[in-house]
Amino acid sequence: MADSSKIVLDDKNNGEEIEIDPSVIEVIMGIAAEKVDGVAGMRGSVRSGINRVLGREDRSKGVTVGLDDDNNLIAEVYINVEAGSYVPKVAMTLQSSLLEQVKQMTDLTFKEINVHVTGLVFPEDEDKDNSETSKLFSDIDEKSKNESTRES
Repeated sequence: MADSSKIVLDDKNNGEEIEIDPSVIEVIMGIAAEKVDGVAGMRGSVRSGINRVLGREDRSKGVTVGLDDDNNLIAEVYINVEAGSYVPKVAMTLQSSLLEQVKQMTDLTFKEINVHVTGLVFPEDEDKDNSETSKLFSDIDEKSKNESTRES
């Protein structure tokens, strides 16, 4: 992805250009991503770590927006997924939601929104035997035990 310091939006009504800083789009996408079911959080960057130390919230963490060599918008989104979620569905829903939010607020469209799953987040209350995640992994353990018993 080519580095960009500004994204230019042509105002077709009066023929003027509007410059949008990529960080504005990153914030829009960061907020929208947190609202998608199955997204447990965003992966932070060095910038978000510094903001956390300074007591500031970094709404764009986990999102990088830039232009490719042909001036097409490309986004890289780094997320953590809730355990038990179907990752392809979460990624596709996330891409659709981000496209819609950015289009609605800026009238910009993306050539690519690349979703990178960087982690799996388990529920904090792992002690409950009735949780879906516990059930999912106990089913996997049981299947694994049955297969190893058959091989013996």
